[in-house]
Amino acid sequence: MDKELVISDMVMLRVARIISMVFTPFSIPFLSFLVLFLFSYLHMLPTIYKVYVLGIVYCFTILMPTVSIFLFRKINGIARHELGQRKKRYIPILLTILSYIFCWLMMRRLNLPPYMVGIIFSALLVSVICMIANLKWKLSEHMAGAGGVIGGLVAFSELFSYNPVGWLCIFILIAGVLGSARIVLRHHTLGEVLAGFVVGLVCTLLVLHPVSSLLFFRILLF
Repeated sequence: MDKELVISDMVMLRVARIISMVFTPFSIPFLSFLVLFLFSYLHMLPTIYKVYVLGIVYCFTILMPTVSIFLFRKINGIARHELGQRKKRYIPILLTILSYIFCWLMMRRLNLPPYMVGIIFSALLVSVICMIANLKWKLSEHMAGAGGVIGGLVAFSELFSYNPVGWLCIFILIAGVLGSARIVLRHHTLGEVLAGFVVGLVCTLLVLHPVSSLLFFRILLF
């Protein structure tokens, strides 16, 4: 019986690790653009334009943070699992923030639509809040990304006039599974998971929802 419990725990941990690796927060901005280009009227845009934008997003939100964090670990001899410690998260988050800033500035320079620039800015805003919160509390960046996806669905449903209920059900389920995985792996507490989700949701709604155009920071950004 004890052996069966041990095997069950090992399987659960392995599944939780796979879920965390698949739904990494680095992939959220890229997947957001990919979904826009595939499932909205933006699919009518020229292929070269879509590839160009996706290339920029991939380089600055996935490739650059991943490579820079890898080099940081190798230079300082830090094991991958050690980056989960609150005191060692500052540099990785800072490197991510710098990558998002470069991407945001490039998109503004290219005069891309506000909702495209807003996706990157919302990810940047979430990263900044996570870094500040890290002084006292280790918010879940995975769940912040999940909250950002759900907030983006709500915001874009208003912008593009579509019914988001089906997609919301899917991603709320994924968010629940992902949050459970982070708790099972003991990377975060329930409070850190819920707080991360709320941060991602609120930041994305503030930046992307059409109502946020009434807020002063939207005028400053776009």
